[in-house]
Amino acid sequence: AIYELAAFVAEQGVERTIGMNLGGTVQLEEVAATMVEAKHSAGAQDESGTHYVGVAAGFVLTIADGPVLYHSGDTAVFGDMTLIRELYHPEVAMLPIGGHFTMGPKEAALAVQLLSPSMVLPIHFGTFPPLTGTPDELAALVGPAVEVARLVPGGSL
Repeated sequence: AIYELAAFVAEQGVERTIGMNLGGTVQLEEVAATMVEAKHSAGAQDESGTHYVGVAAGFVLTIADGPVLYHSGDTAVFGDMTLIRELYHPEVAMLPIGGHFTMGPKEAALAVQLLSPSMVLPIHFGTFPPLTGTPDELAALVGPAVEVARLVPGGSL
């Protein structure tokens, strides 16, 4: 996790944390996890209130002999997603589409253009009323060249 969040959860009793920062990479067995920028708020809450826990972040997961995955975290679309494409070439992009607290399908479609993945796994949608974006809306915007995965709870990809 971002350094400040790792320190916060360690204070809450989590025993195994790895604090890192944007641009850093940690090797976790067969996966290299690289922390990348995201545009969102970042805070954690406990009994004494809300606390600053570093900046928002996403992760690029480079799997040995496997695909490169990009988990954007809760984010808005931002132009430097092109740097993620140029540096890591993600094959699968996990992008929020719910709107309200994150980007919606329109913004996620632009993120797809910036990232050039072959597949998108929509995240952060449909779990409560303000998150109205849908995978079908995203698929209509990106067209048939990019597969939009449609998982159901408990499903696998």
